[in-house]
Amino acid sequence: MKKSRFIICGGGTGGHIYPAVAIANELKSRFPEAEFLFVGAKDKMEMQKVPQAGYAIKGLWISGIQRKLTLDNAMFPFKLLSSMWNSFRIIKSFKPDVVIGTGGFASGAVLKVASMLNIPTVIQEQNSYPGITNKLLAKKANKICVAYENLERFFPKDKMILTGNPVRQDLINEASKSEAIAYFKLDANKKTLLVLGGSLGARRINQLIEKELDFLLSQNIQIIWQCGKLYLNDYTKYNEKENVQVVAFIDRMDLVYAVADVVISRSGASSVSELCIVGKPTIFIPSPNVAEDHQTKNAKAISDKNGAILIKESELEAQFENVFSDLISNESKQAELSQNIKKLAKPNATKDIVEEIIKLIK
Repeated sequence: MKKSRFIICGGGTGGHIYPAVAIANELKSRFPEAEFLFVGAKDKMEMQKVPQAGYAIKGLWISGIQRKLTLDNAMFPFKLLSSMWNSFRIIKSFKPDVVIGTGGFASGAVLKVASMLNIPTVIQEQNSYPGITNKLLAKKANKICVAYENLERFFPKDKMILTGNPVRQDLINEASKSEAIAYFKLDANKKTLLVLGGSLGARRINQLIEKELDFLLSQNIQIIWQCGKLYLNDYTKYNEKENVQVVAFIDRMDLVYAVADVVISRSGASSVSELCIVGKPTIFIPSPNVAEDHQTKNAKAISDKNGAILIKESELEAQFENVFSDLISNESKQAELSQNIKKLAKPNATKDIVEEIIKLIK
C-alpha cells in the first residue's frame, strides 16, 4: 500500500507553528508510515521549532508586506515569484496527497501552487477575522477548518467546518496543581497571576507589568511573567523581587496553567484556544499592530459571551488597576469567567481537522 504524504505549511509565530505540529502529530498517530514535509519562511522561528518537533522543513524566501515604504516591500514581487517557483519544485518532488496550511507567509505560496496542480488543500483558519491570503485561497481550497462561528462572509459555506484550533495535547488532561506549585517553587497560600505575551513577547504588556508591579504585589499575589526572549534582558532584574518570576519562555504550559488563578494575555488565536481549554479567568489585552486587528476581534468573540475581560491598550491607564483589583478579589467573578470561557473550548479540534484531511486522501 502506498504511503500517505503530507505537506504542512505555516509559521512566523508560535500561533501558526504549534497547530501545524499538532496536526502532524495526530496524522502520524493515524498513519505511522506516512511521510511529512513542512514548508516555512527561511528566517522565521519555524526553521528551529519544527526540527525540534522531529519533522523535516524547507524554507522559502518570503515575507509579508509592511505597512510603510521599505526595501522589503520593494523586494516583495521577487520574493513571491521565488517562493511560487520553489513551492512548485517542492510539491513536484515530494508528491503530497494533501497540503495543509495553518497561516503565515509561506502558507500562501504553497497552497496556491498545490491548488494549481489539483492537489487537495486544507486551510486551517485560526482567527475570528481571516487575513487576506486565506480569503484569496479559500476559493480553491477543498476544506476550510475554522475556529469561530459566522465566517460565511469570508469563506464558501459548503467548504467550511467549525473545528476549533489545535492545542498542545498535554493541555487536554488537566495537570496537578500541587505538582505545579512544587515545579515553580510557589507559595500554596497565595494566588498566582500568569502574564503571557505570546512566543515573541509583547512590549506593551511588559511595560504595563513593570509600571504596575508594586500595585500587583500589593494585592498579595505571586507572578509568573513570560516576557519573551526579545525582552528578557530588560526585565530579568525583577527576578530579585520576592514573589516575581520573569522568564523568556515557558516549557511546561500544562503546569503553569494548572497553577494560574488569573491570566493576563494577548489574544492570538492559539492563546485564546488554550485558555478556553484550561478555563482560566483572563484579561485579554489585544495587540493593535496585527493584520485586520484580528486579536481584538478574537478577544471580543470571548468577552461578548462573558468568557473574559477585554481591555484595549489605549484603555490600560484608565482601567487596568480597577479591573484587576475587582477580579482578583472576586472569586465568584473568577468562577463565572472560568465557566463561560470553558463552554467555548473545542478539545477535539485536532482530531476533527485530521478527519477532514483523511477524507481528501485519494
